[in-house]
Amino acid sequence: MNKLFLSFCLLAFAVLANASEPSARTIYLVRHGQYVSDPAISEKIGPGISPIGSAQAHLAGARLAGLQIKFDSFYVSPMQRARDTAAIIGRNFPEKKFNVIDDLAECTPPTRDKKIMAAEKPEDLAACTAALNRVFAEYFKPSQDGARNELFVCHGNVIRSMVVRALGVDPDSWLSMSVGHASITKIRIEADGRFKIIAIGDVGHLPPNLLTGASGDPERSLAIPTSP
Repeated sequence: MNKLFLSFCLLAFAVLANASEPSARTIYLVRHGQYVSDPAISEKIGPGISPIGSAQAHLAGARLAGLQIKFDSFYVSPMQRARDTAAIIGRNFPEKKFNVIDDLAECTPPTRDKKIMAAEKPEDLAACTAALNRVFAEYFKPSQDGARNELFVCHGNVIRSMVVRALGVDPDSWLSMSVGHASITKIRIEADGRFKIIAIGDVGHLPPNLLTGASGDPERSLAIPTSP
């Protein structure tokens, strides 16, 4: 009996030891769909997505569902355009719920662009940097709960800031990248803490006439044109 109990204890200890070993974490960052600015709406919440943004979100959701992987966690910015996008994507994962993370809200961190820096308040730049640093420190690290896949729906500045942090380059260089609406960025954190940037701003799931939000993409509208 004692030998059986000892064997059980050793087995349980081995299971717990293996469970606590670091594992890889793969993060999918989806930018929200297209939206139309509205000065009448609070900047903290912002407007919802447009019809084009809705179409983009549906296609992004189908792309993610088609990967046939298990997403362990779902996170979203508190801003309306991100929440709208997450709600559409979430139809493909009805058993899961998006958790709102305030630090994922869109903001402007320091950049090399002097014009942007001149228009921003130092305290806002500092607050943005602090929020992004918290997100990176909390989520961009090896998993302690087995290999994980996690989905974040957020904003262009946030996504680009996470990429430069993962690359270990100048954090002020984020504006040198451009990620379109409903694009997918994929970052893998290996068990030993190394970062692998697998995709940045992937829009392969969107047809050319739905590409918006990245450098070179034209403004688009689903409005019916006036008859000649």
